[in-house]
Amino acid sequence: MTVFVGCGFAAKYLEGGGNFSVPLQWMLGLRRLNLDAVWLELLPGTDDVLADQAKIRNFQRQLRAHGLAARYCLLYQNPAADTHDLDSLQCIGVSKRELLDRLGGPNVVLNLAYSIHPPLLMKFERRIFCDLDPSEILYWMTRMEVGQSYHHEFWTIGLNVHGDDCLLPKSAVAWKTFYPLVDTELFCPRPRPRSPKFTTVGQWYWGGAVEVAGEFPDLSKKVAFEPYLTLPARVPEARFELAMNIGAEDRERERLRRLGWRLVDPHRVGRTPGAYRRYLGSALAEFTAIKGVDVAWRTGWISDRAVAFLALGRPAITEDTGAQRYLPFENGFRFIRSSAEAEAAVREVLRDWSRLSKQARQCAVEVFDSVRNVRRILDF
Repeated sequence: MTVFVGCGFAAKYLEGGGNFSVPLQWMLGLRRLNLDAVWLELLPGTDDVLADQAKIRNFQRQLRAHGLAARYCLLYQNPAADTHDLDSLQCIGVSKRELLDRLGGPNVVLNLAYSIHPPLLMKFERRIFCDLDPSEILYWMTRMEVGQSYHHEFWTIGLNVHGDDCLLPKSAVAWKTFYPLVDTELFCPRPRPRSPKFTTVGQWYWGGAVEVAGEFPDLSKKVAFEPYLTLPARVPEARFELAMNIGAEDRERERLRRLGWRLVDPHRVGRTPGAYRRYLGSALAEFTAIKGVDVAWRTGWISDRAVAFLALGRPAITEDTGAQRYLPFENGFRFIRSSAEAEAAVREVLRDWSRLSKQARQCAVEVFDSVRNVRRILDF
């Protein structure tokens, strides 16, 4: 049987090492299970063919670096379209003939974030929707077609979607839950860093749209971090850093600097999966805020980045979305709801890092490991 990992967000993001690391860890988990796996990547073309070619070469280079040079089929679509018809797609890596041969035998597609669309999607024997962003996906599924008609199974990392306190809009989809993946052989424990750095990686601004109580609030990191921006002044013995996409001329840069936050370019420190792992490992712990809808709706969401920190032996301080009840008591997380709780959590990490580091790594292996979760989804 061939297991396809369907993805449409890795190749197009040239500088996103953390972004690339998400499907990479699904593939590595499948490889550790000795399954015949193919990374099926959809790359929408642009008017800049040279830039598209650079993205393709970068995608291939990263796959070679992780021993997957023969395990991919990149579907280049130019012009881009919402429908994915194999006749209009160029296959790079696995040929179109081999792809069709594999589709003629036993197969399953793990369709990450609804990356592969019909009519191509309908050629797969078993179609599994794997949701990586419960608030947005489940919200839009109540309003439009987002793949709910084309899959046999639906899995989400919203651990609390069936909780009594979860306020997500009700959906007719029968969701099953899984934990965000981390490959614990790729992300290995590292010694305590010299710098008491707390950091995270992400986008400072957000362009999505989710309705909450009749309004469409700003769910950006910029808004989410606002209650915590005084942390550098409250805990001066710690170093607070953000690897966020904030333009050189953006006034936010100066505002954050005045408040004691150091800014680094995520495209520099996390350009490749290897650079991304090194950057996370250079920190004492993660500190991050989460877009407000996951907090307000109690989705139980945990980021793949947070569990990568855990696998490296780094605790994660993050806002409470209702996920804690689904984790072991000792888990390496500190879930917070206020700036006072954030300050206490930072001080605890500074004071007791060794114990929390061991808990983080143990939880990553026992709960979030890629083999464990892929096996559960595939029911092997």
